[in-house]
Amino acid sequence: MNPQQIKDVQPIRSKEIIEDMKWSLKKWCSERDYILFLIGINTGLRVGDLLKLKVKDVKRKKKLKVKEGKTDKFREINLSNIYEEVQSYIDTVESEWLFPSRKGDKAISSVQAYRTLNKASAMVDITEGIGTHTLRKTFGYWYYKQTKDIYKLQAILNHSSIDITKRYIGITQEEINESLNDFVL
Repeated sequence: MNPQQIKDVQPIRSKEIIEDMKWSLKKWCSERDYILFLIGINTGLRVGDLLKLKVKDVKRKKKLKVKEGKTDKFREINLSNIYEEVQSYIDTVESEWLFPSRKGDKAISSVQAYRTLNKASAMVDITEGIGTHTLRKTFGYWYYKQTKDIYKLQAILNHSSIDITKRYIGITQEEINESLNDFVL
């Protein structure tokens, strides 16, 4: 994937579309793919870091530490809000990998994750802006919408500046203009 493709990937800005993606992943893909999406949009981990997770890392844990591949920094991940669904899924996994490949004893590849997300999005008529970074960007977008705390989000995503975080989650000119509609002194 080239850098331009990553820039074109967008967060999912509609809760309805998030629900459509969950439904599509369960119906047209697999529980594995649904849980990958669920953990991704609820933690903001990069897909590469998600795919390195093993069952033992997550089994009976609401919080875990993950060493991020890109930054080499440790990050605490909170799974409390999706704990029951993740644990139910783990009970069905017959591999050491949390997201096992059907080919051999390894995790699925990021290419396979990309294909799955695109298949699920096509089934619900989302035709643009979906990729593996969609999960992380969706987390960032909704975390910011709910908390308005760009500084904490910057720390969570391990970005070096607020500007990078804002660009990453797609704080667009339209959203800035909307926020100014009600501003008056």
